Amino acid sequence: MNRDQHTTPELTDAVLNRLPLFPLPNAILFPGVVMPLHLFEPRFRALAEHCVAGPRLMALGTLMPGYEGNYEGRPPIHPILTVGAIAAERRHPDGRWDIALRGVSRVELIDELPPTEPFRMIRARKVRELERNSDRAAGENLRSAVVQVANQIPALWPQLSPQLVSARAPGQLADVVAGTFIESHGLRRGLLDELSVSKRLDILQEALAQILLDLALRQRSDSNRSGEQLN
Repeated sequence: MNRDQHTTPELTDAVLNRLPLFPLPNAILFPGVVMPLHLFEPRFRALAEHCVAGPRLMALGTLMPGYEGNYEGRPPIHPILTVGAIAAERRHPDGRWDIALRGVSRVELIDELPPTEPFRMIRARKVRELERNSDRAAGENLRSAVVQVANQIPALWPQLSPQLVSARAPGQLADVVAGTFIESHGLRRGLLDELSVSKRLDILQEALAQILLDLALRQRSDSNRSGEQLN
């Protein structure tokens, strides 16, 4: 896969006014997290060609419920979505694409542009996150919980360690944790939509506490089973 040797372009008004859109039913990308994607439909192959030849940016949007009857058209998407930069790509001989999309920033949908391309284009604006002075301390508490979970699942460290280092701000850390540990689509959707950093931190602290409890209970159960087998 070809690795991105380019710096991430700035999200200027010109870029935000003509953002290529990749709409998917359930995929939710968080800033700071890399998502592998396979593009095989003709319109999405054209989307990949356009993005790789241009600023290497696209918006990943989540389709609203009820899209099935108009999937090939322009069904509505959730208004909060993520702009991602293509960090690596591979074009297959038959025209399919594999890309690694790195989340860059939340944006809010303003409107959709008239259909002049095989793929959809939107106009968007940056959203401002709500931060409090107490978020830094809450962020460090969340970071400690992440380390505890990762120590129980060593396979996570190669992926997680560089992300934790780069996620210096509490909001950045919350996004990395959400993208790495949260599996529920509804909870992921709520965390992407939530602009209050403190609320995201609280939700994730509770989620990691539950993960730690589940891991402890699983270890105890495995230990009890091993003891029974020995007896």
